[in-house]
Amino acid sequence: MRVIVPSGRAGRARAGRLLCAALCAVGAAAHAATATPFAAPQVQSAPSSAGSLVRVTVALIVVLAAVLAAAWLARRVRAVGGAGNPSLEVLAQLPLGTRERAVLMRVGERQLLIGVAPGNVRTLYVFETTAMPMNVSSAPTALADAQRPTFKSMLLRSLGK
Repeated sequence: MRVIVPSGRAGRARAGRLLCAALCAVGAAAHAATATPFAAPQVQSAPSSAGSLVRVTVALIVVLAAVLAAAWLARRVRAVGGAGNPSLEVLAQLPLGTRERAVLMRVGERQLLIGVAPGNVRTLYVFETTAMPMNVSSAPTALADAQRPTFKSMLLRSLGK
C-alpha cells in the first residue's frame, strides 16, 4: 500500500483527519467485537462510605503499630548498646531543687560528684580510687566505719557553705 501525502498545510491537515478517523473506526470495531450484543451497559456504583472508613481505619492501625514497633526496637537496641560500656556508670542522684541535682558517677577507676542544672554541668569533687567504696548500697556502713564525711557535708563544703 502506498500513501501519498498531499503538499501544503491544508493537505496535511486533511491527511491527519483521515488517519484519526481510520484509527477511531478500528478501535470501535475492536470494542464492538468484545462487547456482548444486546447486553445492558454496566453501571459503576459509587464506593460506599462504610467500606472506605474501614480501609482508612485499618491503615491507621497499621501505621500506629509500625510506629510503636519502631520505638520498641529503638529502645531495645539502645539498652543493648548501653550495657556494653561499664566504664561509665551513674551511682546515685540527689535532687537539690526543682531542676538541679547532684550526681555521683563512676568513670573508670574514679568517682565524680557532678552538679547538673539547666544548661550547666560542673564537676564538684573528684574522689580518688580508695576514697569511696564502689558499691553504693554498702556506702552508709562503710562511711560510718571509716568515720568519713557524709555526702551532704562534702557537697556543702564544695559549694562553699
